[in-house]
Amino acid sequence: MVDVIIIGGGTAGLTAAIFLQRSAMECLVIEAEEFGGRIFPTLAIDNYPGMPGISGYEFSEVLRGQASSLGANLIAASVESIKLNKDTWEVTAKDSIYTAKALIYAAGEKQRLLGVSGEIELLGRGVATCAACDGAFFRKQTVAIVGGGDKALDDAITLSRLCTRVHLIHRRDEFRAAGSTVLKMQQTPNIQQHLNTNIISINGSSRVESVSLSNTKGEETTLDVAGVFIAVGSIPQSTLCADFAQIDNEGYVIAGEDCKTSTPGFFVAGDVRKKPLRQLVTAAADGAVAATSAVEYIIHNK
Repeated sequence: MVDVIIIGGGTAGLTAAIFLQRSAMECLVIEAEEFGGRIFPTLAIDNYPGMPGISGYEFSEVLRGQASSLGANLIAASVESIKLNKDTWEVTAKDSIYTAKALIYAAGEKQRLLGVSGEIELLGRGVATCAACDGAFFRKQTVAIVGGGDKALDDAITLSRLCTRVHLIHRRDEFRAAGSTVLKMQQTPNIQQHLNTNIISINGSSRVESVSLSNTKGEETTLDVAGVFIAVGSIPQSTLCADFAQIDNEGYVIAGEDCKTSTPGFFVAGDVRKKPLRQLVTAAADGAVAATSAVEYIIHNK
């Protein structure tokens, strides 16, 4: 048995591991994919304090290395189930059962993708999912953004302040965003709308060079763009939390700023938590807070 099991090895989970190990708490981090999480494929990070220009891979490796050097046990496996047996948490992963006194859930969210040719191959090389994170890399260039909700239109407006032209592509004939947001977007001169239109491929060799479009009339066109921003929603990875925490109608786990859930000993951190901003800095903050709350819980229940 360890003191704390952390599910998710992204920024929140690895930060929690660092804080726990520094508090003399033994922890285990279980990650199903790459340690570092969604930031892993990003070419350059420019909004994390003190590390301008670092790549997602480098950032992830530094974070993973720091947690490991402090003694955190990192396991690459997919979690199959979580159980609470009296005061002991039991996590099943890779045909093994791991036990702990407390659990931090930091599994994050997955970006909903388009499923078109070139999207995965060029992810982090012009294909992006966060205008606030990556928009500055496309200053004075032409970009496309896909989506019709509040986030897509807000991102389009954000990009319009940085980019020469923004192509807003939406598969329907009207937007799902708030009327005030739609009006603001329509009054932005360098945003060009493409309604009833789908991207059928994202093109480029080493970086995004263009997108191919098809509208409901069957007409196909190609736009030369330097970047494509996907804003069609995210999927919180919260299924395993259902028995231990409240989940909102979008799938995010409800927890306070202390990262405590409705079940004592079960904490949540990072992008899977319901909150107004999801960035590296808020993920790191959540990890630190969740670890501190877990330490207090363990000490109090000794």
